[in-house]
Amino acid sequence: MSPAGAGAARRPRVVVLDYGSGNLRSAVRAVERAGAEVTLTADRAAAQEADGLLVPGVGAYAACMAGLHAVRGPEVIGRRLAGGRPVLGICVGMQVLFARGVEHGVETAGCDEWPGTVERLHAPVVPHMGWNTVEVPEGSQMFAGIADERFYFVHSYGVRSWELVTDGRTRAPLVTRTIHGDEQFVSAVENGPLWATQFHPEKSGDAGAALLRNWIATLR
Repeated sequence: MSPAGAGAARRPRVVVLDYGSGNLRSAVRAVERAGAEVTLTADRAAAQEADGLLVPGVGAYAACMAGLHAVRGPEVIGRRLAGGRPVLGICVGMQVLFARGVEHGVETAGCDEWPGTVERLHAPVVPHMGWNTVEVPEGSQMFAGIADERFYFVHSYGVRSWELVTDGRTRAPLVTRTIHGDEQFVSAVENGPLWATQFHPEKSGDAGAALLRNWIATLR
């Protein structure tokens, strides 16, 4: 007889990057329920070697960037992406992937994986808090099977305008947008191994769980 467990599929290993931002335990539990083996850590070697890296984030852009720099997060993210290794950013963890953030007139440099500026939303009601639909581009793997669902948002800042320019040799990111009031903002991005959402999948019920499963399926 074969040994017990032989032939069973290995659960992908995910690191949730612990840099002092947000309710990290909810992200850990959500990713575990979606089918991954999860470690919450700031250890750079573990973050580099995991099958997937999840970068959470809540609060102020500048504070999140300071926390990331303290654990050399931008370096870890950059090295993973250079090797085609998956990264998922959530909420401010998405925002810091852009070039810069502007809060109360203060500009803070981001990880600069994408051009673009995170700034305060101009909608009549801010913060944008609660459930909202998303406008999903054709070919999205992130939203496979859940393009018509709603997701949970809580934020006052976002990327309001993002004009993509490509050289024709690389595939342009797939950009999902959401309307709040009279304003449209970037609510998710798929760019090869780099995925990100402005909303919280871990707070978005069955739809959020399905999105996390879609991401984990790319780690196998």
